[in-house]
Amino acid sequence: MYLDFLKVVVLLSLLFVKGLSRQNSTSAGNVTIGSIFTKTSLNGQVADIAMRAAVDDVNSDPRILGDRTLVLSTSDSNFSGFRGIIGGLRHMATDIVAIIGPQTSEMAHILSHLANELHVPLLSFTALDPTLASLQYPYLIQTAPNDLYQMTAIADMINYFGYKEVAVIYTDDEQSRGSMVALGDRLAERLCRITYKAVLPPELNATIENITEVLVQISRRESRVVVVHAFESVGRMVLKMANSLKMVQNGYVWIATAWLSTVLDSRPSSATPSEVFEGVLTLRPHTPDSAMKTAFFSRWKNLSHGSIGLNPYGLYAYDTVMIIAHAVGEVLRSGGNISFTHNPILSSMRGSLSTLRTFDAGEQLLDNIKNTSMTGLTGQIAFQPDKSMIHPAFDILNVNGAAGYKQIGYWSNYSGLSIVPPEELYDKPANRSSANQQLRSVMWPGNTKVQPRGWVFPNNGRPLRIGIPKRVSYELFVSMDEDTKEISGYCIDVFLAAIKLLPYTAHHVFIPFGDGLKDPNYTQLIDSITTGAIDAAVGDIAIVTKRTKRVDFTQPYIESGLLVVVPIRNQGSGAWAFLQPFTGPMWAVTGAFFVMVGIVIWILEHRINDEFRGPPRQQLITLLWFGFSTMFFAHRENTMSTLGRMILLIWLFVVLIITSSYTASYTSILTLQQIPPSIRGIESLINTDDPIGVQRGSFVRDYLNDELHIPKSRLISLETPEECEDALTSGRVSAIVDERPYMDLFLSNYCKFQAVGQEFTKSGWGFAFPRDSPLAIDMSSAILQLSENGELKRIGDKWLKTQDCSRGNTEGQDELQLISFSGLFLMSGTAGFLALIIYLCKVIVKYNRNNGQATESTTPRNGAARTTPIQRFLSFFDHKEEDLDSRSKRKHSEVIP
Repeated sequence: MYLDFLKVVVLLSLLFVKGLSRQNSTSAGNVTIGSIFTKTSLNGQVADIAMRAAVDDVNSDPRILGDRTLVLSTSDSNFSGFRGIIGGLRHMATDIVAIIGPQTSEMAHILSHLANELHVPLLSFTALDPTLASLQYPYLIQTAPNDLYQMTAIADMINYFGYKEVAVIYTDDEQSRGSMVALGDRLAERLCRITYKAVLPPELNATIENITEVLVQISRRESRVVVVHAFESVGRMVLKMANSLKMVQNGYVWIATAWLSTVLDSRPSSATPSEVFEGVLTLRPHTPDSAMKTAFFSRWKNLSHGSIGLNPYGLYAYDTVMIIAHAVGEVLRSGGNISFTHNPILSSMRGSLSTLRTFDAGEQLLDNIKNTSMTGLTGQIAFQPDKSMIHPAFDILNVNGAAGYKQIGYWSNYSGLSIVPPEELYDKPANRSSANQQLRSVMWPGNTKVQPRGWVFPNNGRPLRIGIPKRVSYELFVSMDEDTKEISGYCIDVFLAAIKLLPYTAHHVFIPFGDGLKDPNYTQLIDSITTGAIDAAVGDIAIVTKRTKRVDFTQPYIESGLLVVVPIRNQGSGAWAFLQPFTGPMWAVTGAFFVMVGIVIWILEHRINDEFRGPPRQQLITLLWFGFSTMFFAHRENTMSTLGRMILLIWLFVVLIITSSYTASYTSILTLQQIPPSIRGIESLINTDDPIGVQRGSFVRDYLNDELHIPKSRLISLETPEECEDALTSGRVSAIVDERPYMDLFLSNYCKFQAVGQEFTKSGWGFAFPRDSPLAIDMSSAILQLSENGELKRIGDKWLKTQDCSRGNTEGQDELQLISFSGLFLMSGTAGFLALIIYLCKVIVKYNRNNGQATESTTPRNGAARTTPIQRFLSFFDHKEEDLDSRSKRKHSEVIP
């Protein structure tokens, strides 16, 4: 503010030299207010007509000022800050009670210091710089929502549409600089940011060349969301030139501040064909519909004589006059006087400055203004404790032609974005949740309803510089052929597949990172992104907390986490080790099938085979012995029936497979190496003093040291899988801690090691990009698409399929599962069931035949006990078949005459 004071001093000195003819225009019957506007500007023309209409309405209503007459003294600043300040000084030299204006913030900053000294309130509805609302300017009142709220509305719109980066075009003046600071702050609160600021010279100095240059710079950058904040004349030049440069088209998002809605409302027919700003979004101060507002719109044609259309700032101009008039009326009704006294500071000066006087009732008038509570053309008028208007709100407009627009919603400081007028929401609880934010459909530039992405690959002629680790171990993930310089590997294939799915072409070049003699340090690789040495990093890069604070990662394309790998302990030791080859269900089902086979064979052989007959106890022992003896192929009983032999043949094949599998699994278990049983996971490893192997260049060393407090002296850097195998075998390290993808490959090739304990630090691998890079978001979507269509799995199978090791590597994988033999058990069980059905049918047929032939001969005599059919069938089944056949023949011969 030192420059502002300096300007005041210079101007006052000029006035001191030239002098001012002071004229007392506030007589006993007049109350004079001043205004400072550029009368040829849109807002200046509209405000002048509206203020004069308000003065006429005040003077025609004696309830406001009684017998006093309100007089409006105007000053034309003519787009000049200097002339505006001179006009303000002249007003203050004529004993006015308040000033409406100035039109720009630059003038307001300077005149506010004089207003503070002379106690003359300044009321402005166009100087809306947020910094003017500070306590430094108590006598300046903004009677329209200041730009803090307009920038909040824009930030909410950008966040609603999902954009993260914007470019801004604004003029380099105090009217715009403070607003841009406010916009940057509001965007940051929503995790968005301004990526490029295109600064234009002030209004009168901006040229086509200046505007073209900044537009070309924007066209070469990534962001396609552009906010234009300027005066009406500069704003129209910007959009006109952007239209000629084909920038108001598909892919762009243009947001203009309220200057554009002012043009559309005040000069709807002035646009030329080159100014058809299709799809541009703009804001307009919201004024609720009312009978007063409708009536004033009806009057406007007569007031303006059709020279200009009415915009919301005309309504604010009218209400500002009414605010001053009612506040002055309160001063008069409370016994105050419109009087002025010499200022003690200025009186000591020589010349015309000594004639400037202080408004005696200025403080009372200011209090009355701040306590205003009335209804005007703009709705309810009142001020908050910070002097800002209550219920700041904006209409959101979508331009769809040279002179037309469609309202797609509202923004209010109370409820955010809504398709319901704000005044209908003030009686309801505030809801700023994202789910409650709504706007109607938008017609975007290019006459499309498809929302632009708001970001493109930069058109600056330079391909993306993709840093890749130059690995010397685990080259299946990333590798470079030294002869052909070809880059390949699992991570590279995933990246190339994902980048093909982007809706734009992203030219790129791989830049190896590292000396090729040892694995590079991945933290340094990430730091290269933050310094701008590379544009992204692709490879086996773990997503960890420290890294996410410096760069943005894509969606993980492979799961990861830390594992503890140790030599496999001897699981064959112990009294019950022989049970380990089979799981519990496998043992239970196998035993059940031994019993079942014995039962089936007994049923099939009982009626024809003496070895399966005898007392019940003997038959039960025979049944169980036969079933279990098949395990060793040691059954002594012969099978005579065809069905029995078939069932036994199938079962012996099943037993052969089961016993062979058991032998192989138990042999494998008994030949495993032995390790100290104390290491069962990361917890037990921490409690030892054993050395731990970690991969060189990985984040694991820092994690174990910083997070788990394992001394660095225990951490041994290892390079290749061969070195890891040698270190574990020789005992140089007791365990290796590394990421799961590496360890899966390691364990698939070295069967004498295993992972113990639970996986910890669940994370994943992703591609790294600079903070807030839209490319990271697009690549994440592409990776999800790869996962959904199965391409990610196909790439994984191509590079990471386990090989050279048929035995599992983790505890419990040596046990044979029931599912592995389900087909054999199903075959044997089905055969036994079908054999029983067939046999039962044959027995029933024979029973019916024998029973029918012997019905008469077997009729019991008088007094003999009668038997049931079931008893007769069981008796039939229990007899040997050849005995029944001979008995049947004998009885048959007896009944023949």
